Amino acid sequence: MLVATTRKPTEDPGRLYSGDRGDEISIDRLIVSIPPDRNRKIGEVQWPSQIPPRPEKDFALLETSKMASEQQALQWFRKNRNAKRQAIIFVHGFNTTYAEAVFFFAQVVHDSGTDAAPILFTWPSRGNVFDYPYDKESSLYSRRALEDLILQAARSPDVSDITILAHSMGAWLTAEALRGVAMRDKAIPSKVRNVILASPDIDVDVFRRQLLEMGASRPHFTIFTSTQDKALGISRLLAGDVERVGGVDLRPYAADLERIGTTVIDTSAADSHDPLGHSAFAGSPEMVRLLGRRIAGQSLQAGQVTWTDQVGLGAIGTLDLARAATQAAATARISTAIRHGEAESRQGQNSIPKIVNGQISY
Repeated sequence: MLVATTRKPTEDPGRLYSGDRGDEISIDRLIVSIPPDRNRKIGEVQWPSQIPPRPEKDFALLETSKMASEQQALQWFRKNRNAKRQAIIFVHGFNTTYAEAVFFFAQVVHDSGTDAAPILFTWPSRGNVFDYPYDKESSLYSRRALEDLILQAARSPDVSDITILAHSMGAWLTAEALRGVAMRDKAIPSKVRNVILASPDIDVDVFRRQLLEMGASRPHFTIFTSTQDKALGISRLLAGDVERVGGVDLRPYAADLERIGTTVIDTSAADSHDPLGHSAFAGSPEMVRLLGRRIAGQSLQAGQVTWTDQVGLGAIGTLDLARAATQAAATARISTAIRHGEAESRQGQNSIPKIVNGQISY
């Protein structure tokens, strides 16, 4: 994989990068070894239990080298591209070390079966559950760098199709970067065809604004949600009890969302290895295969797929009444964005709305 990071390098060859913020974007080429499928479970990362690791049993970093120039990065892509010249950019979430980001992405690429050229964007997360505020600021610190990576990939004649996969807090960073790209280039590049937000840790009101400010020419969004996501439940409490996009039941609005290019996949009952229910998109065999289809560009419209029948997820558990009322308010705000979003986007980002009855439309 190709790895772009805003982390600070370390002197420890076993770590490569820390959770501190670097002064530049570092580009590296990594080769990761994954144990044969007979020795592992789909959806799991098997961490080395000894040094050196055992490739037959453990995930292992076999080789790493610096990309000294843009030409070297282009040569890497030409060597690793598929027939469709596809690239997938992965942006990890909160509480993730450099090594965790590398191995997790390697697992997702392998288990999903995608042959798109894998590019990891890893920002300075400290990998500590108590450093949520620091991580949020670090993602903001890295926003311009992710914008640059997206634009560089889109402007390359060797790249024809870009999928961005973002998890948790990385989904917030991705949405912000796409908003920034749209404002810098007046539109998101057409090569960015698919954006997959898995368990997005984004305030529902902020997401509404991000979508509108991206403009009318947005890529297709796929959102993996779960009403059983305990990590997003904690994030909701930290954020003043405002629902997160990844924790809301968006299924009632699936048809309307599909109309503006957004597919919703509910993973609430998916059987994953994550006790927090925050990584079901990668930990469930059914979900990770579905993810591979989305990366390949296959359509996943709600009318074509019945999740409970074809994916085998089963029924969704009932929510307590207080939480259900909060979620209803959140989905209502998203519904409002759906109804008015297209019209507002067509007005253009440079237009100045008028005052009507003492208010300016926002």
